[in-house]
Order: sequence, then structure tokens, then C-alpha cells
Amino acid sequence: MILPKVRDPRFITVRRGGTLSDERHHLLALWAADCAEHVLHLFEEVRPADDRPRHAIELARAWTRGEVAMTQSRTAAGHANAAARDLRGAARHAAYAAAQAAAVAHVAAHELGAAAYAIRAVSAAAGDTDRAAAGRRECSWQRDQLPLAIRDLVLDDQRLRNDLCWSVFDC
Repeated sequence: MILPKVRDPRFITVRRGGTLSDERHHLLALWAADCAEHVLHLFEEVRPADDRPRHAIELARAWTRGEVAMTQSRTAAGHANAAARDLRGAARHAAYAAAQAAAVAHVAAHELGAAAYAIRAVSAAAGDTDRAAAGRRECSWQRDQLPLAIRDLVLDDQRLRNDLCWSVFDC
């Protein structure tokens, strides 16, 4: 479970009673897509013919450009989740990261899920002696990608939901 029981109004759009602008919502989706794409190779090495996670990332980006409806991105998230179901380890986490990125169009708070699953993917791919260090490197890379307009929001979200996200944001 990566979503809090009580939704943070900072991740609810203004039109739904929260404080999140469309511009910041799009930035969250793009950052989540970047996080997921950074580890996508871990899925594609195992399932090179399965394009569902890649397609989910593409639709997340297309949603930010107004090229597809939220429902199309959300549906692609479900397909990326399905791609992960019979897998284990890094490949599974990478597909889940893609699904979470596509789900940001529907619920902005999924942004942290994309990042957390990407960190878990890298950690799972690392050898036992490098697992923690690999996760910290991925977390640092993700933070370096954060646009300034959403940096404080995401860092605070990581602090608040770190326990829900397997404590992967201790970097």
C-alpha cells in the first residue's frame, strides 16, 4: 500500500477541491514517467516482446500533452500491472513503476509509487552486497530529476509516506 488512508489535498486538483494545479500535476506525471523509464530496461530484459509497461509510460507523457484522456492512461496502468503479475524481483518492480507512472493522471499521489517501485527494481537487480547502495543511488538520481516547481512537494511527500513505501526514500 503506497497511498495514505487520508488523501493529501496538495495532490488533489483544484477542480476537485484540492490545491494541485494542472501544471504541477503534469510535472508530477512527467517526473514519475522519468523514474519508471529509468528502470524499464529491467523489465524489457526479461520480457522484450511485452510493451505494456513502455506503453503506460508513453501514455502518461501523452496525457500531460493533452493527447490522451486520463482514462486511457489509467487503463494503461492496469495493463502494466498485469504485465508484472507473474514476475518476481526487478522486472516486476519495474513494470509496477510504469503502472504507477501512468496512474498519476488519475491520482497524482501515485507519483511516489513510481519512484518507490523504481528504487525497489534497482535494489532487486543489485547483488546482495550492493542492494542498499544501489537503492540510495537511484533515490538520489530521482531527486536530481525533480523540477524545482514540485521539488519541495515531492520531498515532503517522501518524508510523510516513506514508511508506506518500504522506507526506500532514506537516501
